[in-house]
Amino acid sequence: MIWNKGTLIETSVNYWKSCTLHTGVKLDIFTIIGTGNKSSEEIAAKINGDSRGVSTLLNALTAMELLNKTEGRFTNTDFSKQFLSKESPDYTGYIIMHHHHLVPSWAEMPASVLSGNPNRTSASDTDNERERESFLMGMYNMASGIAPMYSKIIDFRDCTHLLDLGGGPGTYAIHFCLNNPELKATVFDLPTTRKFAEKTIASFDLSERIRFKQGSYLDEHTGLEQEYDAIWLSHILHGEGPKAAESIVAKAVHALKPGGKILIHEFILDNTMDGPLFPALFALNMLLGTDSGQAYSEEQLRKMFEKCGISNIERLDVNSPNGAGIMIGVKP
Repeated sequence: MIWNKGTLIETSVNYWKSCTLHTGVKLDIFTIIGTGNKSSEEIAAKINGDSRGVSTLLNALTAMELLNKTEGRFTNTDFSKQFLSKESPDYTGYIIMHHHHLVPSWAEMPASVLSGNPNRTSASDTDNERERESFLMGMYNMASGIAPMYSKIIDFRDCTHLLDLGGGPGTYAIHFCLNNPELKATVFDLPTTRKFAEKTIASFDLSERIRFKQGSYLDEHTGLEQEYDAIWLSHILHGEGPKAAESIVAKAVHALKPGGKILIHEFILDNTMDGPLFPALFALNMLLGTDSGQAYSEEQLRKMFEKCGISNIERLDVNSPNGAGIMIGVKP
């Protein structure tokens, strides 16, 4: 970005657009409109909203090119119909609602920067069922867009049993199994995740090949036996500080058969820790939501592997749309 007064102000005000999108999704505007066309009065009546407030929101969503307006009636764009209506299998509203739940925390960032302490409860630990659903299914939204691509890049042909450690709804395990008919998988995560995972796995008719095992990878005794020849750690290390992250990697390596491969999927920072932009911003998100979590650099992840005796370490060449990277290694 070339910084000038215009881009400075544009960046400062960008949250207006984010909050407008969040509100449209939270009020289910796009699902209500569906494939039809509705007036602002009809939509206001449907959500029991104020006429002025609803029409102002609809006009702003139209200005953002998420709605079309013709003779006072609103329709979804093709894009909104596909990604913002709950009637679509590509609905992406869960991750948007997860971002919405983070807004108060980001607004209080100065206090966390000064204290070094989080200002919110981790989304995976919250007692709020709606927030937990938004987080878990938001992870599904994100993963379902890139897991099919990864399944064609990562070679699991010699693997028979994959462990998706901290796998949430099991999205990666699902797509890895879909692309590798001989592969079975275990999704290991907290008990509160089970119903989301089993429902998602069943929707792909993979309940016979993918099982859910409950537990915490932070426990000293995780109950993970040495029965896996591939282990996938996707976006779990960033929730912990370096010592805990090293411990998680060590537990995963312990559960890996000799000759097996281990893969870490994270928003990877440059070794100088000051870029790329999204991992650097994500590190701030970890400051706000965890006691010691952070984004890690390629060098830091490589050292975690080396400390556990992993060899043939490399970073895969993936062009992930969310800026994530994959480190892979082999257990001798």
